[in-house]
Amino acid sequence: QVQLVESGGGLVQPGGSLRLSCAASGRTISDFDMGWFRQAPGKEREFVAAIGRSGSRTIYGEFMKDRFTISRDDAKNTVYLQMNRLRPEDTATHFCAANAGDDWLPRRPYGYDYWGQGTQVTVSS
Repeated sequence: QVQLVESGGGLVQPGGSLRLSCAASGRTISDFDMGWFRQAPGKEREFVAAIGRSGSRTIYGEFMKDRFTISRDDAKNTVYLQMNRLRPEDTATHFCAANAGDDWLPRRPYGYDYWGQGTQVTVSS
C-alpha cells in the first residue's frame, strides 16, 4: 500500500504558474511509475503527464508537453508537476497516481493502482 497526498493547487491568473506536489507514504515511490491526471466537472479524467520508475522516461498529454514538466525526487518520496503558462481550460482537480505493476499503461487511468484525493487548480482572472 502507498498513500498519495497532493498539494500546491490554488487560484492563479492566466499565464501564471503552479507547482503541484505528490507526497507518498507507506512505501518508497522508487517502486512505482507515477502519473498526473486531471478532471473537470462533467468531463472524463484526462492524462496530464507520467514518469517512469527510473525517471528516464517522461510522457505528456497532448496539450501539456510544452508547458508542463513532471519530475520525481525519490529521496523525498515526492513527485512534482510544474505547470507554466496556465490557461482557463487547465482548471480541474489534479490527481496523482502510482503504478506498481510491470505492464504500465501511462495514459490510461486504469493503468494505475493507487490514487490521491486530488488538488484543485483554478485558472481565472
